[in-house]
Amino acid sequence: MSLKSQNLPMAPTDLFPAPTASRVSGAPRTWPGITPQSTDTTQRIIKDSHEKWHVFFMRDYRPHKVTAFIEFNSHSVHHTLALWALGADDEIINASYNDDCVYLLPRFNSPGNITAKNFNEHLGDDEYYGAYLDYFTGIAEKQGITDAVEEYVFSRQANFIAGRKDDEQPQMLNRFLDGIIHSMIHVGYGLEFGVPGLVAEGLAWTAVHLNSASGVIPASLWKPAMPVPASLTSSLRNIDLGGNGASTVQQANTHAFTVLARILKDSRFDDIPAADDYTVVFSNIDSKYGDAIREYVHSWTYDQKSPDEVERKIEELVYANALIYAVSGWSKDDHFNTDFFHVHLVTSALFLSTIANILKPASQELLLRSFFAVCLTWWIGRGRPGLDLEGFYKETSVNPGPVDGHPAPRKDALPKPDSPKASNPNPWFQIIQNALVIPDDHFPKAIRSLAHYSEIYGGRKAGRDDFATTELPGAGLIDGTLFIRAAVLTDSGLRRDKDVDLSLSKYWERKGFYKGAPPAPFTILARFKPHAN
Repeated sequence: MSLKSQNLPMAPTDLFPAPTASRVSGAPRTWPGITPQSTDTTQRIIKDSHEKWHVFFMRDYRPHKVTAFIEFNSHSVHHTLALWALGADDEIINASYNDDCVYLLPRFNSPGNITAKNFNEHLGDDEYYGAYLDYFTGIAEKQGITDAVEEYVFSRQANFIAGRKDDEQPQMLNRFLDGIIHSMIHVGYGLEFGVPGLVAEGLAWTAVHLNSASGVIPASLWKPAMPVPASLTSSLRNIDLGGNGASTVQQANTHAFTVLARILKDSRFDDIPAADDYTVVFSNIDSKYGDAIREYVHSWTYDQKSPDEVERKIEELVYANALIYAVSGWSKDDHFNTDFFHVHLVTSALFLSTIANILKPASQELLLRSFFAVCLTWWIGRGRPGLDLEGFYKETSVNPGPVDGHPAPRKDALPKPDSPKASNPNPWFQIIQNALVIPDDHFPKAIRSLAHYSEIYGGRKAGRDDFATTELPGAGLIDGTLFIRAAVLTDSGLRRDKDVDLSLSKYWERKGFYKGAPPAPFTILARFKPHAN
C-alpha cells in the first residue's frame, strides 16, 4: 500500500468548504451518522472559530510568558471535527462547541503586519497570531496552501539560516511539534478534511509556538545521512543489551521498539525528577537529555529509497505511542493512568500519513524522525515508565462485557443469550457512543485515533518477526488487539468514575510515573476560568 496524492486546490475560492472524507491511504475513515445537518453545523463552527477565537486562551498564561505551554491551546475545532467524523449529529456537535467556547479567547488585532521580509522577527509571539494568519491566508488564496507546509515548516531555510545565532533561528519544524503537537494536529485536520483555511490557521499557530525542542530537532537533521555517531555506539556498549554488552546499532533495521528497549536500559534516564510545574517538563528534558535522545533517534533506521518505508515507519510510531500510553499507563495494582501527555502522542500520530502524503521524501523522514524525538522526550519527561507487556496482555480485556444502558439481549442472541457478548458484541460501538456525548475534548479524539489504528492494524497476529525480533522484551506478544485494549482501558475510567464532573477536566491524569512524590497539581488547569466578555 502506498500513499496516494490528494492535494487541496491550488488557489481555493473558499477557504472553509464543508469537510469531506479523506481519500489518502492510511488516513482515518468517517463513521456512519454524517448528515447534511451535521456537516453544515461543522462548517459553520470552523468558520465561526476562525472569525472569533485566538488559538491560545487565558491571557495571564500567554505563551511568551512561560517556558513552555501545553494546555493553553484551543481544541474546539479539533473536538468538532472528531465528533463529526465519528458520526455525531448536529445537536451534539453544536452543544460541544458551545461548551468549549466558554473558555476561548477572542481574537485581537496584532501590533503590526507580517510580510515575507519580517516573517522571522515575531516568531513565538502570540500577539502576532492574527498577523501570521493574515499572511498565510493570503498564500492560501493566491497559490494554495499545501506547498506552503513544505516551504514554511520543512525546508532548511524555514528552520536554520546560515550565519544566524542559535537563538535567532526560525526553527519552524520545532514549533510545529511544540506544545503537545497541536499545530501539527490542526494542519492535519485541514489536510484530512480538505479545508485550506485550517491549514493556514495551523501554520500561523506554528509561527507563534515556542521552539522548545532545539535539543532533539537540531540543524544536523537537514544534512545528508551520516553514520551512527561513535558516542552512541560507545554508550550503547555500556548498556546491558542481553548479557554480552554487544551493540546491535548497525543491524539492518533498528526498530522503534528497539529504541524504546534501549532507553529503558539506559541509566542516564533513571530517576527522572518530577517537575513542580509540568509546563516545563518538555523543555527541561530537552535541555538536559537532548543529546542522548537525539542519538537514539539517529539510530532509528530509515530508508528513503524504499517505497514502503513511510508506511512501515508510521506503523512503528503508532504502535510505539500506543505502548507508551496504554502499557505504561496500565498497572496490575492500580487503576489505569490516563496520562494527559501520553494520550496526545496517540492522537497526533493519526495525522502522520495525511501530512506525509504532501511532502517530499526527505521531508517525510524529517517529519517522522522529529515526531519520534518529541514523543521520546515526553515519555522520558513523564518518568520513563516501563512496558510490562506480559502482564498487560495477560490482564487486560478486549471486551468489557455488559455495560449499563445496553438493552438485554434477545432470547436467541448469539453466541448464547447469557454471554456478555450478547449485550456488547462489538465493544467499539459502546465506546464510540460514549465518545460522542462525553463533555471532554480529548476523549473523542483518543477513541477516534485508537479505532482507526484498530481498523488498519487490528488483524496483526502476535509473533511476527518484525516485532518479535526487536530488543523489546515481550514484543512477540504484541498484536492488533493493542488498540481495543487501550480503548477499553480509557473508557473504563469513565465507567469507574461515572459521576466525575468532566467540566473540571478531572478525567485525564497529570501525576506522571515518577519514582518519588508526584508533582504538585497545577491548579489553573482544573478547569480554566472563562474569559471575561
